[in-house]
Amino acid sequence: MWKDYSISFIKKNRASTISIMVAAFIASLLLSLLCSFFYNMWAYDVESVKLEKGDWQACIAGHFSEEDLNLIRNFSNVEKAVVREEKNAAADSDKSIMEVDLYFYNPRTAYEDMTLMSEKLGLRDEQVTYNYQLLAMYFIRIPGDTAPRMLLPLYFAVVMVMCFSLILVIHNSFAVSMNARIHQMGILSGIGATPGQIMVCLLQEAAALCVLPLFAGSASGIALGFGMMRMMSAFAVGMTGDHDLPFQYHPVIFVLTMLISAVTVMVSAWIPAGKLAKLTPLQAIRGVEELTLKRRKHSPVLAMLFGMEGELAGNALKAQKKALRTSTLSLTLSFLGFTVMLCFFTLSDISTEYTYFARFQDTWDVMATVKNVKIEELDSSGSIAALQEAEQEQGASGCTVYQKAYFTASISRAQISDELQALGGLEAVAGESVTAGYENVSEDEAENSYAVQAPVIIMDDLGFMEYCRQVGIAPRLDGAVVMNKIWDSLNSNFRHRKYVPFIKEEADMTIVQNEESAGQIPILACTDQEPLLREEYDDNTLVHVVPLSLWKTISDYVPERDSDVFINILAERSHEKGNVAEEEALQVSAKEMTALEYPVTEIMGQNSETEVENRLQEKLTNDRLILGYKILLGTFCTLLAMIGIANVFSYTMGFLRQRRREFARYLSVGMTPAGLRKMFRIEILVIAGRPVLITLPLTVLFVEAASGASYLDSMEFWVRAPFIPITVFIAAIFGFVMLAYLIGGKRILQDNLVEALRSDMMA
Repeated sequence: MWKDYSISFIKKNRASTISIMVAAFIASLLLSLLCSFFYNMWAYDVESVKLEKGDWQACIAGHFSEEDLNLIRNFSNVEKAVVREEKNAAADSDKSIMEVDLYFYNPRTAYEDMTLMSEKLGLRDEQVTYNYQLLAMYFIRIPGDTAPRMLLPLYFAVVMVMCFSLILVIHNSFAVSMNARIHQMGILSGIGATPGQIMVCLLQEAAALCVLPLFAGSASGIALGFGMMRMMSAFAVGMTGDHDLPFQYHPVIFVLTMLISAVTVMVSAWIPAGKLAKLTPLQAIRGVEELTLKRRKHSPVLAMLFGMEGELAGNALKAQKKALRTSTLSLTLSFLGFTVMLCFFTLSDISTEYTYFARFQDTWDVMATVKNVKIEELDSSGSIAALQEAEQEQGASGCTVYQKAYFTASISRAQISDELQALGGLEAVAGESVTAGYENVSEDEAENSYAVQAPVIIMDDLGFMEYCRQVGIAPRLDGAVVMNKIWDSLNSNFRHRKYVPFIKEEADMTIVQNEESAGQIPILACTDQEPLLREEYDDNTLVHVVPLSLWKTISDYVPERDSDVFINILAERSHEKGNVAEEEALQVSAKEMTALEYPVTEIMGQNSETEVENRLQEKLTNDRLILGYKILLGTFCTLLAMIGIANVFSYTMGFLRQRRREFARYLSVGMTPAGLRKMFRIEILVIAGRPVLITLPLTVLFVEAASGASYLDSMEFWVRAPFIPITVFIAAIFGFVMLAYLIGGKRILQDNLVEALRSDMMA
């Protein structure tokens, strides 16, 4: 009986059943996409850990004989034991010092197995190492792993939030369908059907309607996840440190997705079914669930703008506010997230352009880092001279090789410039970043001096002489050029900095010392011009640029320096005239930059590890990365909007009975079909326009606050504001809401609305 009754209802109520099937399809699609994406991100993280740390689960170090190795390999849970490294063997022993990587069939018992193995081999705790990060990726916690592992809780929390949101959406789809049958359920209850039988009937219908959509949605989610991973792989191509992002999937993930989707759908159906089953026969027959306002409310704005139809549309939306709550919330959040995301990236682009790409575009074209080498070694081997000659042949206008070192300079109060003194002294400008006093000086001297950080740029001799010409002094190699400027933080911000001289320019010597002795750095000149290098210098420091020849005489006094050498290459600029813009004339082609990279890899890459990057590639990589973030976040905002759109479709396709009776009453008192259509258009405007009206003022406030915090002129943003994608997003919201009303409203207006007053069965 119940089966035949359900089949009859499904056949006669295609609109509401389609609404339920669409909602179930979207729910399973989103959950499948989410699970697929999370699984691939987890697999990518696992692969990253393996590439960085290795794929072993545990490692032991010590003196092991062949017998010990056989004992290790014979442990039942040990899949394999790989000798990673052999160190110096003891002279009086036949055993070698080894590091052995261990792989287990069941990593979850690794700690228990290692405890037993340590007892057998007599190992101390410090001789046993676990790959905590890899084990944590498999959700295995080993005693001693104190790092917080939030990956699984984060995934679980996101899935639960998504399930809760989807329950709200699908619950409304089931609710509007089931509420349309209150009168019928009352009749069935009156002839003897129990609440349990009614609830089972409704849940059986839900299961029958949702089986195919769940499978189709899960398959579509897998396909969408595949496309997303392919897109991310395309954006990640060429990025330093990245590896491939192949799409991966596991049957367990499909089973888990289907289970979560099925539970979500059944809970969504169970909530309204339970409410409906509890109604008494009299309540059900009288149709108490029909949408009405408990008290009359006015919509003055809509009434003023659209007249009587606006007032009626406002009352209808207020009566249906609970049913539309999900769409309002999800559409508002999706639109807010979309607009704020685009505005944030636009502001970030402007800031990055000013502080990096525009700032350094005439400073470098190719940058190389030579690992773990001293600049003196490169000079003595002739590599620097050979590189500079080769780069000149390739058309480079400059090839500067440099290394960075650090020391603390003692600056007396008398050496502080008059301009800095007028601002209140070094303490007023620099705050706590400088300290009074200095090691190995008397108490009186400490009270009248400052300890100032003094970075050293050790520049090859040719590059240093070019820098001397840049600052307007005769090229010499027996002294340093001091970058004599300090940020006036009292009268300017970090975006638009003003500088004053740090020390008086008559200073001719800087004292540099180590724990045992001290030396002197002669000062050739003080300048406010920075070398043409891609370098940013810390505030409140006194940078010394020294030639390599001088560095060889003072290097023993400087306590610290970087382990890497940097090579800054600048291509020849052609300042074309005419109709070509100056910025375009200064651009260097990718072909030219590739030609500049070649000598570096050929000469420097022979003896040392060398990393090379060029400005155009870095700009393209940055733009591609930002675009990838935009697409990824935009996709999630779109999926969030789909939840709201699905709710609107559920509402328009499911509340046919209530709306038919409502409009039939309006027609009976003289309203025309044109007036009914006007009401629909007003409701569309309110449903789709409310998220826009809420979001746009918040977005403007965000832009103004973010611009102020970063000291950007807000007009610079509005000139480049992402109006087109935001307009497209708004148009899409309006378009889908209009489509939902077109489908539902057309069916209502085509029916015999007068007959609807006497009929309880939807066509």
